[in-house]
Parts: sequence; C-alpha cells; structure tokens
Amino acid sequence: MSRHWVIPDIHGCYKTMKTLVEDKIQPSGDDTITFLGDYVDRGPSSKRVIDYIMKLQKGPAKINCLRGNHEEYMIEVFEVDNIRPQLFSFKYKSKMKFWKSIGGGATLKSFGVKRARQISQKYINWLKSLDYYLVTENHVIVHAGLNFNIEDPFSDKEAMLILRDFEVDSEKIGGKVIIHGHVPLSLDFIKSTIENPKSKYISLDNGCYRRSNPNMGNLLALEINTKELLIQRNIDLI
Repeated sequence: MSRHWVIPDIHGCYKTMKTLVEDKIQPSGDDTITFLGDYVDRGPSSKRVIDYIMKLQKGPAKINCLRGNHEEYMIEVFEVDNIRPQLFSFKYKSKMKFWKSIGGGATLKSFGVKRARQISQKYINWLKSLDYYLVTENHVIVHAGLNFNIEDPFSDKEAMLILRDFEVDSEKIGGKVIIHGHVPLSLDFIKSTIENPKSKYISLDNGCYRRSNPNMGNLLALEINTKELLIQRNIDLI
C-alpha cells in the first residue's frame, strides 16, 4: 500500500531528519514524502538538509518540496546581495540583520560563507523552484496556512508562508483538511488536531530546534491516510 508522509519544519537539523526518514519511514518506491518547508536556519546543517532532500528527489520515493518563509528570506537576502551591492548596502544590511535574527547566520556557516551571494546559485535555483502548496484528494498541504478572508485563498502566496492564525472556511477549499507547519506547538495539541475527526486543520510543527523545551524538540512525520504519527527527538542540538 502506498503511503504519503508529511514532514514539517526541519530548520537545519540534518541528523534528525535523516534518522526520521531512513530509520522510521523507510520509504519505498510506492511512497510519497511531502516536506512543508523551512529547511534552513536555526539548526547547524542547513546545507546538508538541502543536499539530502535533493538526493531523495532522485528516488525511489516521490518527493514534494514546499516553500517556507525561511526559504523566502534566504532568497531575498541573496538577491539583494547580488544586485550592485554598493547601491543596496543599507537594504542588504537590514535584510541580513533580520535574517540573522531568525537563524540565518547558522545557514551561512553551514555553507562555509560570510555573504549570501557566495552561496552556490544551484541552491537558490532549487529554493525558487519550490511550490507554495499541494492539493490532494482530501487535503491542502501548505507551510503556514491560507487566507480565507479573500475570495480565492490560493491567490495569496505571502499568507501561505507567514500566516500564524487563520479560521478555515471549508467551502472555499472543497471540504478538504489543511495540513500545515510554521508555528511550533506542543505535541499534545498537535495530536489533538490529528485525532479529532471534525478538525478542519492538522498542525505538525513541534519546534524541532527547540530541544530544551520538554513539550517540543521533535521532528514529526504524518501518514495522511492512516494518520500514523512518527516522532523523532532532535539529535542535532544535544
């Protein structure tokens, strides 16, 4: 039987992700894995996370990669740093300061560079190729959420990356259930969204990088058909 796993925010925690995929999921050619974005920042190994996912994309499992807000920030800093930097130094410094405040410094370190423009273009191209959402038979899978305050929730790409609070209007998405990450939540709350058959959304971000928090610090994987939940404790930030 084919399985479809969804994995939320990894944030540079390569060892944790690899252990979850290889030891617990053990994907076959019949399986699909959808990543919810936020591969980079905070944790120590953003480059290795991307390299590993690129390797997974070669098979045998089908891999879907969505875009998170941290990928968007990384792209923005890279582009500003490449467009005649002497004319955009203030803008670059402003964006870099913000990016470093949310873990961008760890990402630069993982690439072995000091400036964003020194990152290989192939990684930026990969980030730009990431989809904003995925629609399946029963679910809408997205990094953060959808803006239901407008007629077409799928037209607001920014909301898909940064929304932190939303009320689902099921009629606008054909009665499908939203699966999302982005906001770190306790494991108990996450389980409640999975186990409640009337829930209009499932939250999956347990704050993998927050290992010091006893209610967080896990990377999760949800099989969306059976609702099986796999839990991998962070092993990068010990």
